[in-house]
Amino acid sequence: MSIAHEEAVLDAAAVDALFHEARTANAFQGEVTEQQLQAIWELTKFGPSAFNAQPLRVTFVQSPEKRAELVDAMMAGNQPKTAAAPAVAVLSYDTDWHGKWDAFSPGWDAPKAMFAGNAELSGTFANNNAHLQAGYFILAVRALGLSAGPMTGADFAAIDAAFFPEGDQKSFLVVNIGQAGEDAWGAPKPKFGFDEAVTVL
Repeated sequence: MSIAHEEAVLDAAAVDALFHEARTANAFQGEVTEQQLQAIWELTKFGPSAFNAQPLRVTFVQSPEKRAELVDAMMAGNQPKTAAAPAVAVLSYDTDWHGKWDAFSPGWDAPKAMFAGNAELSGTFANNNAHLQAGYFILAVRALGLSAGPMTGADFAAIDAAFFPEGDQKSFLVVNIGQAGEDAWGAPKPKFGFDEAVTVL
């Protein structure tokens, strides 16, 4: 038992499933149902984002034709596992997230003009908050008893051209999803301890 187990309000099995024993999977098996895909989002959406903006967009790539396009855009080492995973998600951010202000923050739109008139600021905001939401997405996958294989080894310009040609979304992460398959993990890699990564002032 770790100090995290002792302090958590979750039981030990939940702590292990979400954090302590969870690892990036590189091989998958089984299936992922439509209900599970929906449940992943239903959990992801509750994580906080600035202004409640929720710029993350999720594209589950299930058809053989679109999966082949995605595989072609992956780095060579990621292609076989992306081709074989029961489910694959492309995570992107909405480039016009501020245009939906009334939907995510009704009754208070004072900051909207600041973003609408500044493409660089708007893009940075969307990118940062979508990455924040991506962490919730991975935890949601784990909470359903599935494994996640998040990857940045891809040609995201090619993915955008194939999936978002209108420029309304910018991709930044591909996540393979399913039950962990045989030899899904290599040897555990070291993680920084409290004293190595944390400063208390």
